[in-house]
Amino acid sequence: MCSTESNTEPQPTSSDPALLLELKTRRPPSLLDQAGCETWSVDFSPDGTWFAWSMGHGIVWVVAWPLDSEEGQDGETDRADKSFSCGHPVWGLAFGPRPPRSAAAHPTKPSKGPKGKSTLLLATGLENGVIKVWNVLTGNAVFDLHGHEGVVRNLVFPQNGSLKLISSSRDKTLRIWNLAHKGKKVQVLSGHKDWISCCSVSPDCSMIASVGRFDRMVCLWSLRSYTFIRNLRGGTNKKLCLLSSCSFSPDGAVLATAAFSGSSWWIDLWDPYTAEKLATLADYFEDYGQNQISAIQFSPDGLHLAIVTDDRALRIWEPGEKHMTMQTKRDQDSSGLCCNYHPQGGVIATGTRNGHVRFWRTPRTVPSLCHLCRSIMRHSVSTFQIEALPLPKRILEYLTYRNIPERLKTCCSSDEEDWES
Repeated sequence: MCSTESNTEPQPTSSDPALLLELKTRRPPSLLDQAGCETWSVDFSPDGTWFAWSMGHGIVWVVAWPLDSEEGQDGETDRADKSFSCGHPVWGLAFGPRPPRSAAAHPTKPSKGPKGKSTLLLATGLENGVIKVWNVLTGNAVFDLHGHEGVVRNLVFPQNGSLKLISSSRDKTLRIWNLAHKGKKVQVLSGHKDWISCCSVSPDCSMIASVGRFDRMVCLWSLRSYTFIRNLRGGTNKKLCLLSSCSFSPDGAVLATAAFSGSSWWIDLWDPYTAEKLATLADYFEDYGQNQISAIQFSPDGLHLAIVTDDRALRIWEPGEKHMTMQTKRDQDSSGLCCNYHPQGGVIATGTRNGHVRFWRTPRTVPSLCHLCRSIMRHSVSTFQIEALPLPKRILEYLTYRNIPERLKTCCSSDEEDWES
């Protein structure tokens, strides 16, 4: 069921210079800070003109972006806020289909359906294992996908314009659905031994990465043959930890995975082609107990990695640097759960345990010519192909990201280092 009655309140920005806006959900006092209020997932539409978040209690809210926009570019699209009642708590959501990278760089209107009408889909993953697919512009439920036997934790549309949908679940499986056939054609990927926390699709749509919450497995799968490729961690990691998130760089040459254990968290950077661990960013805290890292995501230009943890609402890190490019003020009650960049960069949204959404201004950096050349090359050339080229060692290390220091530590940086405009 879709509704357009507003149930959110834009809040003025706080003293934090990076915070642009906060959307707070109006709730009865009896529901405040209760289980079921969480914003487990947020997403921007491929062209950046819509934003959706799971606001708790089975409701997904969709608003036009930017928030002050009133009508679409064609003057006909309904830009009113929309809410979708899913009937069960929503853990994952994703807009689709997503155009190829070259097309995504130049925003266009949503793709046309069979009757010539614009089609923008929103897939929502529910606690009961069902995936509901909605037509955003009409507000209608299109169909339901059945098969998962546990919470659908993560949903991803590959960036190739297709109607494929990848889902990961607490039932230890990933599923690839063909929405062109209303999900009747599905591929099941099995191999994890416990809950799957997150999945990510490589930009060239050749691989899927998935991380297991408790089994400490980082698995790579072929999206072309629907087969298992390798486990990046295997049984070599003896340390008890929980894996929470993963993200491919925009050129597909680096896979970042996030894990935490007690009062420490760390991010590993991997070469998905060779299974080589390129670097580890580690953070240790002695002041209090558990410090969970909830989500990570590369920026659209590949220069930065966004990090959401328990002690700070947001950090922005440039891989290879010893200090954060940006970080919000320390707040042990930040309660961050998820994050997602706007497709054109400059803004990132984070969701919290109380069902609120915050929009943050992120650093804008002009990419160097070296970075742009590497990104273009690595999007279509694997590490093995790079290594076969007669290149000087320094250039080879740069193109394969082996120039990143092997181990980095950022030990509870002080409030004086908070980012300021």
